[in-house]
Amino acid sequence: MTCTAIAGAAADCGQCPHRDNLLEAGRCNPADACARSSSGRLMDRFFRANPDMAEDYAADECWERRAVAARYLSQPALEGLLGDPDEVVRRVLAYRLPPDRLDALISDSDREVRITVADRLPLDRLEVLVDDEDYLVRKYVARRLLPGRLFRMLADSDREVRLVVAERIPHASLGLLADDPEPEIRRAVAARIDTPGLLRMSEDPDWRVRYIVASRLPDDMLQRMAHERDADIRHLLETRLDARPITGDLES
Repeated sequence: MTCTAIAGAAADCGQCPHRDNLLEAGRCNPADACARSSSGRLMDRFFRANPDMAEDYAADECWERRAVAARYLSQPALEGLLGDPDEVVRRVLAYRLPPDRLDALISDSDREVRITVADRLPLDRLEVLVDDEDYLVRKYVARRLLPGRLFRMLADSDREVRLVVAERIPHASLGLLADDPEPEIRRAVAARIDTPGLLRMSEDPDWRVRYIVASRLPDDMLQRMAHERDADIRHLLETRLDARPITGDLES
């Protein structure tokens, strides 16, 4: 039975194979818990009450019925759906399969499947998704990859991915992102980098980056920014130096 065959219509108990057993026993109801309904909610109620019936619908013609049934399938039966043509079914598999059985979905054509895989794959296998074509998949990878392995994503083409890298990469490697073309990335670097790195960023073209530098530099190094021309940054520097006005050279 296809999904469209019963869309918008009440299920016909007269043609249902469960009429003489489940219906009689009160384990299904066409208005509340029905595998043959066009409503995903009613399908789910049916399988929740009758999880032992899920395998009977694993090969159903209706993609939604297969997807709902997959939520209740045993782990061994789930693997039989790895080649299912519908991405919604495979998304259920990505959530339910044991992490060590997710390799078959690493190259799935659906981004949502691969995002779920990236969120659940064992860390020692996660690096295979570093070059995924979708930025959101790579972003999930960057959130979970061991910090010491993030160097592989330093030059990622997407700003959001590099931002996650800048927030997680070991301090010793932050300098590799200090000249990133995106100011947002450089601000994240300035918020974490060590003092020598901060000094190198004091000439950054973005005033917001330099503001972070001015807020983090040790007091005895603030004179290095005596040439600063931005009013807000100069005010910050003066405040940190006990309100002594800056007149072009902090050492004068």
